[in-house]
Amino acid sequence: VQLQASGGGLVQPGSSLRLSCAASGFTSDDYDFGWFRQAPGKQREFVAAITWSGGTIVYGYFVKGRFTISRDTGKNTVLLQLNTLKPEDTAVYTCAAIPTTKWRFVRYPEKYDYWGRGTLVTVSS
Repeated sequence: VQLQASGGGLVQPGSSLRLSCAASGFTSDDYDFGWFRQAPGKQREFVAAITWSGGTIVYGYFVKGRFTISRDTGKNTVLLQLNTLKPEDTAVYTCAAIPTTKWRFVRYPEKYDYWGRGTLVTVSS
């Protein structure tokens, strides 16, 4: 499985960004997908996860309606819409693939098998 995240950048507080994760080399029955972020000096944090079928979504406790995860099965892409960005959202955002059999552990990064190279989101005025 190969994953490539993109869409990060420098934005002002209150702005929006849409991150994309291009996935390849997987079978739809085998993997689901999540996003994590890691800010400098902090631990990796769970952001959101989605089943490839799209039927189930889980968000990190801090999200509180500001972020939306979705997937485009036609383009094999997992999307993360970031709205009302705050300086504390500054981090490297990374997508990852988790076996469907481990879905109940989506909040735990050690349960993911594959990781893409992250994309940096910087929120600053």
